[in-house]
Amino acid sequence: MKKLVLAYSGGLDTSYCAKYLSKEKGFEVHAVSVNTGGFSKEEINEIKEKALQLGATSYTSIDAVQTFYDKVVKYLIFGNVLRNNTYPLSVSAERIVQALEIVRHAKKLGAKYIAHGSTGAGNDQVRFDMIFQILAPEIEIITPIRDNKLARETEIEYLKQNGANYSWEKAKYSINRGLWGTSVGGSETLTSQKPLPSEAYPSQLKEKNPKEVKLSFHKGEIVAIDDIKDKPVNNIVKLEQMASQFAIGRDIHVGDTIIGIKGRVGFEAPSALILIKAHHLLEKHTLTKWQQFQKEQLGNFYGMLLHEGNYLDEVMRNIEAFLADTQKNVSGDVSVGLFPYRFELLGIKSEHDLMNAAFGSYGEMNKGWTADEAKGFIKILSNPGKIYNHVNQNND
Repeated sequence: MKKLVLAYSGGLDTSYCAKYLSKEKGFEVHAVSVNTGGFSKEEINEIKEKALQLGATSYTSIDAVQTFYDKVVKYLIFGNVLRNNTYPLSVSAERIVQALEIVRHAKKLGAKYIAHGSTGAGNDQVRFDMIFQILAPEIEIITPIRDNKLARETEIEYLKQNGANYSWEKAKYSINRGLWGTSVGGSETLTSQKPLPSEAYPSQLKEKNPKEVKLSFHKGEIVAIDDIKDKPVNNIVKLEQMASQFAIGRDIHVGDTIIGIKGRVGFEAPSALILIKAHHLLEKHTLTKWQQFQKEQLGNFYGMLLHEGNYLDEVMRNIEAFLADTQKNVSGDVSVGLFPYRFELLGIKSEHDLMNAAFGSYGEMNKGWTADEAKGFIKILSNPGKIYNHVNQNND
């Protein structure tokens, strides 16, 4: 039989693919899901059971949470990446690692085909296909939903006719949970004016009493919360659990999709938003002006390329090397206040804090230069403006 690896989530589209490709097309379907956070053991067992019932020869769950952090999330923090100054790339960043793991699994099995359930209208088709084509051009990509332009109702009817009598009732809100946040889609996000109601978000307000938390960074990585040391991945999860009690991290992102249309999606990412903002504050104290300037340019560029599926371009490794190098002195503690629906950055403490230099305080008496030296500096600094104004003083 023709060996095929199917990127399987357990949802309607990939369930249709599992049944259709095994029954109608004669493929030996090997279903695989990649956990980049948010899946419980019970959920993984349910996904496995469904895949096998639908005709898959085998099912594999790949734990890629640590890989996701090492390859992507770490650099999103280093670069303070927020797409359109809003979205921490919660889902788009996951897809890159999922595609990498799927193609690796396909090669391991010696599969000649890879399938996924993406439609022709979204970003994921680009992310998956690009990575598959670059890393395994010899493997053919099969996409029944996209190729046949299948409607949801058509998929459900086919599965029912073939004994897959699961409940395919469409949830009012689509939820995609991962280590770096949760996306939320609904009828409201298909409009330009409607907000998502509070109940659409996965976490509801449970804690109303303000709380202060200390986040400890070492070379840009989150290494402790309230002086309790742990691995960065575990700290991200702990902070998520803590901050979600305050219903922090809700927003709606509006951006340009890879295929050229505007898209709107809700998300809840308390840990991601707090860590990026806390890390950025620490950098403001510990990095030079020009380090911060260049990081902002490259961080935005890195996020854009990642979002659009260009993870394998070698420039991404160049940017990662730059971002990692800038983190040598980004160590210290950041105090954060948690409140219902919001958080505040309270301050930092670091041995690399450039405000602690003995040259004087902003707006106060200086200690490192004289008044005449300051006046001379300002005079020289104004020279370009003086020259331009003199030459062009008669211009309108």
